[in-house]
Amino acid sequence: MIKIIAIEREYGSGAGGIAETVAGRLGWKLWDREITSEIARRLKCDIRQVEQREEKLDTTFYRLVKTFMRGSFEDSFSGGAKLEMLDAEHLAALFEHVVNDAANKGNCIIVGRAAPWFLRDRADTMSVFIYAPPEEKLRRLLAQGRSQAEAEDSLSRVDSERAAFVKKYYGKTWPLRELYDLMINSKIGDDGVIDLMMYQMEKLNRLVAVRA
Repeated sequence: MIKIIAIEREYGSGAGGIAETVAGRLGWKLWDREITSEIARRLKCDIRQVEQREEKLDTTFYRLVKTFMRGSFEDSFSGGAKLEMLDAEHLAALFEHVVNDAANKGNCIIVGRAAPWFLRDRADTMSVFIYAPPEEKLRRLLAQGRSQAEAEDSLSRVDSERAAFVKKYYGKTWPLRELYDLMINSKIGDDGVIDLMMYQMEKLNRLVAVRA
């Protein structure tokens, strides 16, 4: 049975709101900004610092204070703990820990952070990619209150940074189409995307039942 939905998305495609709605409908835990919060908690740093580094290439290399203890990430600071700086490569590795920990708890939706790649071998995971044409993404961003200039700048920059991040730190081309059980154009509207996701999950659950 599907217990995890891993969602990757183009910036501005509306995936965050869609994921939130699906999580509410299923009664599942949503891991989106919660992943950032969890990383900040584990590293004992400000959430805004983590957000600045997510899915971006390092430009100065040293951006975040972090503690990479030998052993458990749950270790707290001690008097002799050595502070090191968190670069994007270490953050990429930490994503894997947090994503897998979230998946192991089950009944959850995980947005971004290379979750479809990390969970690619799990039979209980459905991976979805949500995209949209430029005009639809621009419309959505403007509806959120973004200025025209801000929206256009983000659309020209964010996905290229994501692709570069994935290429450098995971050695893969983004998006890697063979990872996904479903790729959906969100121009059909959120309700249409959600209906397709629920239908696909039902079909996958039936397939698992037949194979069992």
